[in-house]
Amino acid sequence: MTERRSILSGSTFEEQIGYARAVIDGDWVHVSGTTGFDYTTMTIAEDVVEQADQCLRNIEAALTEAKCTFADVVRVRYLLPDRADFEPCWPALRRAFGEARPAATMLMCGLADPRMKIEIEVYAWRITA
Repeated sequence: MTERRSILSGSTFEEQIGYARAVIDGDWVHVSGTTGFDYTTMTIAEDVVEQADQCLRNIEAALTEAKCTFADVVRVRYLLPDRADFEPCWPALRRAFGEARPAATMLMCGLADPRMKIEIEVYAWRITA
């Protein structure tokens, strides 16, 4: 029987919509699309780079709870309403993922709240042996 466990961040969105920040399923860790909200205060910066930094802090917290790191990430998806906002985020993304070099996709799409400028989703493979 594989372990399956949900990780909650305390975001009000998780309660309102009915999802978990991440789900551990055996050796896989699926981190939901994560925005730049600071989930302790439910505030969000206006600047896309600040939002990207907060996304990464939120993701790192979920990965840590799942007993893995950015080095374990094998897949990342970047979702942005404005493609011009992607390149300014590259240095922050490189700091997080530059060593692991996961497969990646950037999609341009609308996000749930107009204040959101970036959302990041990751999949990680845990080494449990």
